[in-house]
Amino acid sequence: MSKIEGQVALVTGANRGMGRAFVNGLLARGAAKVYAGARNTEALADLVAEAGGRVVAIKLDVTKAEDVASAAATARDVSVLINNAGTAGFSGFVNPDAVELGRSEMDTNYFGPIRVSQAFAPVLKNNGGGAIINIGSIASHINFPVLGTYSASKAAVHSLTQGLRAELAGQGTSVIGVYPGPVDTDMAAQFDSDKTAPQEIVRQVLDALDSGQEEVFPDPVSSQVYGQFLSDPAATAKYIGQTYLPG
Repeated sequence: MSKIEGQVALVTGANRGMGRAFVNGLLARGAAKVYAGARNTEALADLVAEAGGRVVAIKLDVTKAEDVASAAATARDVSVLINNAGTAGFSGFVNPDAVELGRSEMDTNYFGPIRVSQAFAPVLKNNGGGAIINIGSIASHINFPVLGTYSASKAAVHSLTQGLRAELAGQGTSVIGVYPGPVDTDMAAQFDSDKTAPQEIVRQVLDALDSGQEEVFPDPVSSQVYGQFLSDPAATAKYIGQTYLPG
């Protein structure tokens, strides 16, 4: 039996891509309820309508402290938190807009999960510990210059995941880091490369939650690149830097 059966989850950025796939994947594994968070709850209407009362739409812009506080006050029964909301500006560091884009990416990709995790850590503790799943990227480990500022924000997510894992171990909260390669979502539409279906990423992540795995490289690209990185970090970083240049 899946550990997800009977649990209550919150998914940020649930209106599309991997967030939407997470909602459906959790339901398929028997979650009792899924709070689907999005800036615009109208985008969640079909998920709510199809779920027979098991999906609750919740207004949640992870960059707004008031939204996060309201979500935590409403969703007091959450036992699994999935920090999925993200944005990418597709900027290298010498782009004139890099600082502005980098701030936006950091606010959503890094400070957003901090805000949500802070708000929900006491909720998870009260509900027996539960789990936090942070969606990083293979770019958390290696900077892809075509996604320079995004890679930096995802590196911060990796560090956040490690820190949360240590801080929350005492309350029984497991913290899982997820580091996919290219995923077949709107965010990666401009990349001409092999991409993994979001449903497959979700399957791998939920399997990891069931098995107690703390780090997930859920597709062939992320597994291969991370393996190369562990074997020869400098050579791998140099290759990525030369291959994935902006412009």
